[in-house]
Amino acid sequence: QVHLVESGGGLVQSGGSLRLSCAASGRTFSSLAMGWFRQAPGKERELVAAISWSGGNIYYADSVKSRFTISRDNSENTVSLQMNSLKPEDTAVYYCAADTSWRAIATMKNDYWGQGTQVTVSS
Repeated sequence: QVHLVESGGGLVQSGGSLRLSCAASGRTFSSLAMGWFRQAPGKERELVAAISWSGGNIYYADSVKSRFTISRDNSENTVSLQMNSLKPEDTAVYYCAADTSWRAIATMKNDYWGQGTQVTVSS
């Protein structure tokens, strides 16, 4: 079992920055692929960014490339999402996700989810 707790959400003006963090416990963190998903009101949940257990493979959705950066610290059991140049369309609940399988993250069939943190970008 893996327990995920997100932090760092909030309200920011368009063009601003936020950093989300996710603390994991319950399983060897370095064995997990990690991801960040988001879900806006009335929309489906979508994968924003993902990182493999080693950090060697990283994925970004086209909508966030060059603005968001995912990183992980296997010594601290954390994964972070640095979000810059935020836009109103980035407003959503952001969820941390984990699985031993990279493919499971990519197809949203991962086993573990955090409770979510709200990000609101005002225009």
